[in-house]
Amino acid sequence: MATTQRLHPDAPSLALFNRELSWLDLNARVLDLAADPNEPLLERVKFCSIFSSNFDEFFMVRVAGLLDQVISGLAVRSQDGRSPQQALEEIRDGALDLTQRQSRLWREELCPALAAEGILVGSVEDATAAERTELESVFAREIYPVLTPLAVGPGQPFPYISGLSLSLGVIVRDPESAEERFARVKVPEGLDRFVGVGSRGLLIPLESVIGHFLPTLFPEMEFVEQVVFRLTRDGDTEISDDADDLLEAVESELAKRRFGAVVRLEVSSAVSGAMLARLQERLGVGNTATYPIWSLLDLADAGQLYALDRGDLKYDPWVPYTQRRLASPTDEDVFAEIAQKDIIVQHPYDSFATSVESFVRAAARDPHVATLKTTVYRTSHDSALAPALMVAAENGKQSVCVVELKARFDERRNIEWARSLEQSGVHVVYGFPDMKIHAKTTLVVRRDGDALRRYVHIGTGNYHATTARIYEDVGLFTADPDIVADVADLFNFVTGFGRPQRFRKILVAPFNLRKRLVEHIREVAEAAEAGKTARIRIKVNNLTDPDIVEELYRASQAGAEVDLIIRAICTLVPGVPGLSENIRVRSVLGRFLEHSRLFCFEVEDEKTFLLGSADLMQRNLDHRIEVVVPVEDVQARNELESIFKALLADNAHAWELNADGSWERTKPKKGERRRAAQAVFMRRRDRARRLARSH
Repeated sequence: MATTQRLHPDAPSLALFNRELSWLDLNARVLDLAADPNEPLLERVKFCSIFSSNFDEFFMVRVAGLLDQVISGLAVRSQDGRSPQQALEEIRDGALDLTQRQSRLWREELCPALAAEGILVGSVEDATAAERTELESVFAREIYPVLTPLAVGPGQPFPYISGLSLSLGVIVRDPESAEERFARVKVPEGLDRFVGVGSRGLLIPLESVIGHFLPTLFPEMEFVEQVVFRLTRDGDTEISDDADDLLEAVESELAKRRFGAVVRLEVSSAVSGAMLARLQERLGVGNTATYPIWSLLDLADAGQLYALDRGDLKYDPWVPYTQRRLASPTDEDVFAEIAQKDIIVQHPYDSFATSVESFVRAAARDPHVATLKTTVYRTSHDSALAPALMVAAENGKQSVCVVELKARFDERRNIEWARSLEQSGVHVVYGFPDMKIHAKTTLVVRRDGDALRRYVHIGTGNYHATTARIYEDVGLFTADPDIVADVADLFNFVTGFGRPQRFRKILVAPFNLRKRLVEHIREVAEAAEAGKTARIRIKVNNLTDPDIVEELYRASQAGAEVDLIIRAICTLVPGVPGLSENIRVRSVLGRFLEHSRLFCFEVEDEKTFLLGSADLMQRNLDHRIEVVVPVEDVQARNELESIFKALLADNAHAWELNADGSWERTKPKKGERRRAAQAVFMRRRDRARRLARSH
């Protein structure tokens, strides 16, 4: 279903869509996938879960930020011309529409489809007598012991309610005195959201089970009303630019986050006016921050259903491919291959374990390696990165890890990683209070005969073993003397004290990345103006930087063809005559999260390919350490070319942005076969695998 975002009448001369409303459009596309009967059923359930998780973060960060502006009285309009209050009003309209669509989808399509497959999601009322007996036993044994009813009355203040926790609000009456009290029962977070009972596997939401057995928590009381509700609190952190101890400052902000202001109250749509008024008064929430929900609250927990052992209702399992050049029997062979020629990997089609993780493991073990340096923005408990750094330190190598403590919602995990690394002898650096280190780089220094040689991996995604199986990212392994020298200089800047010198090849924010990208765009525009064939292709997650948008408009006006693959937020307005008529914007979603950042600037037969960590946003170009690297090897360039071609030809999981702000899903034309880019990438690896076996 297409959504439409209109340009604001007070917009400045530069035509831009609103960033927050563009984010809502992204989630409309995710909901489209959840509603698509061509997708496997449990994958649709997962998309429904992703939609809810995305909404939580949106309210915790973006909506919270706008509310802060309103409260502080800031009258500054956003780049698209909206005041914070105007943006909030439009966000509410869009969010209400999307949550209603999700509720209908869950009730009317997904639950009946699951039931048809023998996966019954219901209520206690749907249980048979035998199932209710079993449920009573489960409640007494596993649920009741961890419940704490909190009544409100004399000496019993209204309880603190943490963000994103599910609660039952109950009005309880004493039949003898007729006294009524409000009580809150928190739905325990450590238990499964769906309680399974009976041979048919009936799945009952945990809050429904608790609601049924409330008399065990409030003996001999009458129940006037019960309702399910949930809060979202401001989840952003603010670190002072002059913080002396960054670790201490981040820990302090994490403690404050628990008590952030309420930015959203979700409540069951059946709530009475009296109960809603009581909740709003106690929580300090108005109608504009209240969202009635017409189905289960917090459908992010529907991910529990995806974990069911029903492979027939999911995508076929994908086994990542190990590139022939990386299938080396010894650590020395890995470095020899990189020294000989650059290597491009695209995850999850190419194995993260046998490429990036093998690279760092080889560096940790190889007696000829002297130094291993890397950056951590987000990582996982099962990542080989931290163990490799620890092994390297134990083996007497210089082992350095730059840990970004301010990676939103991963701060606590990164603090734990940093302390573990320090205890193992790894040199840990925390970066800068005023600038996140978002670059994805690993540097290895190895002795080769009488000389030291450096090897580098530069990627578009985090060193995260779990997300590497579901995020699409691209990485470059190279021993190019200029690139490795640049990366070495960058590490010295981050860990030391001084101003970075001129980089030879890599583009680094906030130093030269913006300038170089603008130069590339202008070179293409000038060539188009001179009558040459000129084209720009860019693949990023988000495009919001107004200066880059303006440069792309100028390139279009000069006659350059511009193809943009923007997964999430896009403020550029395509297809406007005289402004952007040569610009096409598409978004590709699917089984894997498109996450790589790729660039191609083309003049006649000359092409400049780049890949790196930076999206085209002001924060990335001006307020973060980002690395973008040129790709110069012919075979590596061909790999990037094939990625662009497949994504631009996708007619199965692509949406195109119109000048009126509507997104339309592409469909195969009459007589045209269905082409899904992600399926193309998997088929290519399967062919390579079969070819390797035949030899």
